[in-house]
Amino acid sequence: MTAFLSDLDGVLVDSHASIMRSWRWWGARHGVEERVLAGIAQGRPSGEVISALLPDLDALEESRAIDLRQAEDVDDVVALPGAHELFGGGHPVAVVTSCTIPLARARLGAAGLPVPEVLVTPERLTRGKPDPEGYLLAARELGADPADCVVFEDAPAGVQAGRAAGMHVVGITTTHDPSELGASELAPSVAAWLARREGAQSGS
Repeated sequence: MTAFLSDLDGVLVDSHASIMRSWRWWGARHGVEERVLAGIAQGRPSGEVISALLPDLDALEESRAIDLRQAEDVDDVVALPGAHELFGGGHPVAVVTSCTIPLARARLGAAGLPVPEVLVTPERLTRGKPDPEGYLLAARELGADPADCVVFEDAPAGVQAGRAAGMHVVGITTTHDPSELGASELAPSVAAWLARREGAQSGS
């Protein structure tokens, strides 16, 4: 049976406004200009971003502060098209995200989505995306062969992780130019991909 493994932000939920509010709050505390923050690559753990911007800070402490801020600011986080259908479609589903466990749970809850039994976050890994560790762990916990897994990702690092895990990767074009993704195939949303899949199956 096919298993679905999905990134969270930009694929299942729209959290962009919350993310940017939190980074602007953090930037104001540390003198980082908004134009710099606007160029932050989505899909990376906050500690990695902080280390790159201000390496003299305690990245762990700062990342905890910003992740807590984001977890408390979820009023306008909403599910993206196809998210509810993915969870209700009868296939095993895992979420593999750069969010911490509290942040992932907060965003899923705000969007009205279930917390899946298999939730892979940085706390559970030694290497984040683009390393395939997270996706391989999710497949193992679902009892799925990597070759039978479909990955949904919106960021180049996540696409690289899924492909390195030997999985079929659908690039969701919500946050990056399609030419940047290098996915097995592209779709504007999970909903669009599910509709395409259903149409192909009914026509076969």
